Amino acid sequence: MKAAVRERYGSVDVVELRDIDPPVAAAGEVVVRVRAASVNRADLDGIAPRPQFTRLFLGLRRPRNIHLGIDAAGTVESIGPGVTRFKAGDGVFGDLYPFRQGAFAEYVAAPERAFAAIPEGMPFETAATLPHSAILAIQGLRRRDGRTVGPGDRVLIDGASGNVGPFAVQIAKARGAEVTGVCSTAKVEFVRSLGVDHVLDYRMTDYTASGERYDWIVDTDSHHPISRIRRALRPGGTYVTLGGSGSGVLKAMAVGPAASLASNRSMGLMLWWKPFASADVATLLEMTAAGQITPAIDRRYPLAEVVEALRRVDAGQARGKVIITVS
Repeated sequence: MKAAVRERYGSVDVVELRDIDPPVAAAGEVVVRVRAASVNRADLDGIAPRPQFTRLFLGLRRPRNIHLGIDAAGTVESIGPGVTRFKAGDGVFGDLYPFRQGAFAEYVAAPERAFAAIPEGMPFETAATLPHSAILAIQGLRRRDGRTVGPGDRVLIDGASGNVGPFAVQIAKARGAEVTGVCSTAKVEFVRSLGVDHVLDYRMTDYTASGERYDWIVDTDSHHPISRIRRALRPGGTYVTLGGSGSGVLKAMAVGPAASLASNRSMGLMLWWKPFASADVATLLEMTAAGQITPAIDRRYPLAEVVEALRRVDAGQARGKVIITVS
């Protein structure tokens, strides 16, 4: 079968499409014929890698796992001993981040708990956008103590045009919040089309110095110091970052809790992330069925052009999700 792999770290050019043996379902596993996959920032972070300290987990000199691709949607091809939730032919989607990845391939094997059933009538492409980015969005709008965004809250999404941002905008709007999206000049109209109340071009406006204050800030990729972000939060407000550079992540982990203790604000890295949590998956499917969430699909690439798909996301050109289709 065809699969995207990389055996060393570097730019997206280290990725190649290769013929490898198809997977065989072990006990508790299913083999899925991939019909669609989507590109995430996390896919690129594993190629570089980013932050650099993640080499401690991925492999110091070279990646221990050569397979790529987190989000997958397709049909069950075969099942291993002990599988009870699925049978051959079932439509499924899932987040393979906690497992061995491999969504950028014709077939992938993973434990059955990695997948959920695709609702009848949902296209594979739609299902492939949800597992990683939409879960990050819904959990980024909920604090560790269970508090969530609600009616009347002023919410700012920094990075509203990428993988996670469009989902976060729509979820916050569905909950009655007043939403501000931050993006580049070229993506202002796209972010406005998502239904935001306000758009900030980060090339023109630094939201941490604008004088505006928010109840909730979701930062998809840290760029501002915690000390400046605190000025943009209302008392009792929440700032959560989903990632960033090595220094940005470390500062969010170290400075965020200290800044929270020194004020009545909650700030820091989202350490409570639970990949593909079943309750959140159910909520996302309900919101999608109700039309409250419409995945923004930027472009579609065949599996043979997986490097071009990765390059588009890496260059920051995508407006929403980039899809890889597998025939």
